[in-house]
This record gives sequence, structure tokens and C-alpha cells, in this order.
Amino acid sequence: MTGTLGVMDQEEYDSTLDTMRHSRRVDELLLQVIIALQQRVTRHDLSKMAPPEKAVFDRVTPRLKHSTYGSEEYKASLADMGEVLVHHYGANRHHPEHYETGISGMTLVDVIEMLCDWKAATERHDDGSLARSLTIQEGRFGIEPQLMAIITNTATAFGWLPSPAVGDVDDETGPPTRSVELEDPER
Repeated sequence: MTGTLGVMDQEEYDSTLDTMRHSRRVDELLLQVIIALQQRVTRHDLSKMAPPEKAVFDRVTPRLKHSTYGSEEYKASLADMGEVLVHHYGANRHHPEHYETGISGMTLVDVIEMLCDWKAATERHDDGSLARSLTIQEGRFGIEPQLMAIITNTATAFGWLPSPAVGDVDDETGPPTRSVELEDPER
């Protein structure tokens, strides 16, 4: 029976079945994303393990470890990689350089893999810092503020960056954003 606005009376409708169907559909869609991420887990940077990349990465990687990300020494090492670096970017879609439009051409799965790659890369440097790397990447790739906030929130939620202290305010960016909770027992 419908009320005066053309909707079923609230007493007659039980949303449980519709909610369960919706929830199961979200499960299916999330599993698609999980499968895509699992594929990235098994394929990340495999191009580094074979020609033409392997020999160059064998030569340059030790130099990168002892350089500061973004420094002139670091940039010289990348330049020394020449066409092999172009090949690497072309073979690996988690690099903004893979796309003609940079980060704008990426999917969320690409962005997640990119962030994980950046985090792992900072761990290979003697003085690696994800916070410093993100600041450099933001300018290097023209990352828009909204996406940068999402990337930063994700890194913070996983404990890769410290949570901002309450009351910490940067005059240029405003108040800190709330970090994402990884588990919410109320959901």
C-alpha cells in the first residue's frame, strides 16, 4: 500500500533483503578490486628481472641506495639509466610516466600500487622518508590537493606516516585531515 507521496508505508517495508543484496553486490565489486591488486602483487616490477632492464638496475641500484631521493646525484643516476628507464615506465602502469596524461591517466589500483612502490623505495634509501618523497612527488607529477590528501590519508592509515597531532595546523594547508580507520566494528 502506498501513502500520499507514492511510497510504501514504512510499516510494510523491511529493508533487510535489499540491504543484504546491496551488501553482497558491494562484496562482488570489492573482490574485483582485490583480484586486480593481487595481480599487481605477483607482477610488480617483473620487467626489472629481464633484459633490457636487469643489467642496468644491477649497476645503478647500489648508487641509488646511497643517494637522497630527488638530489642531483639521484637525478644523475636516473639519467644514466637512459632508455632502460623509459622501457621500465612503459612496462609498468604504476608509474605516472606510463601515461601520456601522467597521474590523470591512472586507475585507483595504479595509484595504490604507486603509493606502495614509493613507500618501499624510501626503505631502500639510507635516508629515505615517505613524507619527503610525497612532497617531491606532489610537485614532480602535479598531484592535485584532493588526491594528495587521499594518498596521505592512506599512508597515515597504514602507519607509513605519523598521524597528525591534534591542533597541528599548517598555515598553507589548513587544519589536519582525520586519518582513515582501517577497521570499524560498527560497519
